[in-house]
Amino acid sequence: MGDSMNIETFYRVFRDVIRSVHSSHSVKDVLDLVVMKSTEALQAKGAIVRLLNLETCQLELGAAYGLGDSYLAKGPVSSQKVITDLYRLNKVVIIEDLLHDPRIQYPREAWAEGIRMMIDVPLHLRENMVGILRIFLAERRAFSEEELNFVVSIAEQCACALEKAHLIEAQQSRYDHLALQTEKLSALGRMAAGIAHEINNPLAGILLYSSNLAKKAPAVGPLREGLEVIIHETIRCRSIIQELLEFSREKEPVKVLASINDIIDKTLAILENEFRIHHIQVEKHLAETMAEALVDVNQMEQVLVNLFLNAVEAIQEKGVITISSRSEPRLGLIRVEIADTGCGIAPEHLPRLFEPFFSTKPKGTGLGLAVSYGIISSHQGSIEADSQPGQGTCFTIELPLPPAALAGQERGLGLGTG
Repeated sequence: MGDSMNIETFYRVFRDVIRSVHSSHSVKDVLDLVVMKSTEALQAKGAIVRLLNLETCQLELGAAYGLGDSYLAKGPVSSQKVITDLYRLNKVVIIEDLLHDPRIQYPREAWAEGIRMMIDVPLHLRENMVGILRIFLAERRAFSEEELNFVVSIAEQCACALEKAHLIEAQQSRYDHLALQTEKLSALGRMAAGIAHEINNPLAGILLYSSNLAKKAPAVGPLREGLEVIIHETIRCRSIIQELLEFSREKEPVKVLASINDIIDKTLAILENEFRIHHIQVEKHLAETMAEALVDVNQMEQVLVNLFLNAVEAIQEKGVITISSRSEPRLGLIRVEIADTGCGIAPEHLPRLFEPFFSTKPKGTGLGLAVSYGIISSHQGSIEADSQPGQGTCFTIELPLPPAALAGQERGLGLGTG
């Protein structure tokens, strides 16, 4: 009768903990429930959950039940014996000799609290120990296999709650970052539009007058040289203004079904002289058969031109640019990769690569990749960069396949439901 009552109690506690893990967004609520229910189920004096702080290598209090404030106020557990033994043994540890066991950091305080026995259960996320569940008993007694299995199962649910909390925290952090980026882009877009329109008109005047003066100036001499500098720098400013306008317009793409391979070939033809001048070899690995994608052809050409020119600047002289394309019907996307053998990008710069006005080039505006990122995003796609200094850079573009094309490819591969 007693055994059936225990099993029934364990089942109810386990059910309540699982329900809490899956329904609660607060890991603290789950841990509070675990220590309370573990204490009640084992008729213990109390229980605590301690979580491992990787920076300090200390077990810090996560939740407690049934213990006095004077004992809990002793602070985190820093005993390496507790941590290393639990990690090495990877099983329940029963501590009976409180006053002499090296795993107990405050033995006299525990004895004064009325504790005569402890059970330590490791909390694991995959292969890493993240904490312990410690149960305190007022008297020594033997534990059945069912009771020990119960505390292990409860510890596993604790670990699940911690993993869920970490995932939610990571997703929230990513969302906050994206929201901040969106707000920054919107503000920068409005500012860029205002600046561009204010500067564009006087810039056109400077270019017009300097060009007229250059026609009348002597063919050689300091006047001609000065005017050519003015014209060159004015044209460069005009190019920057044009990029600012492109960045600020938020132009909706005019999408049509088009071959990504055809767009790549057209872009390469446009830049053929650029590659030849810099002695750059282009290697193509394009999929022989690929479904058409729904894209704005002009915008996609703009993205590819920008990536190719970036590769040329990274290589400078004599190198290889590799362009590849392939269809991934199972993932519902088309993937394009542009790799170069250039100077590469420092790891600390990669996270900021697509930010407006961030550039690693001495004369870069920092808008080319930001505009490209915006264009790909407006196509519901993604663009990422992978780079190692001195080994080159690879940009990967992923674009969604249209539903009709995806269905066609699935039928061709025998993936249809029939």
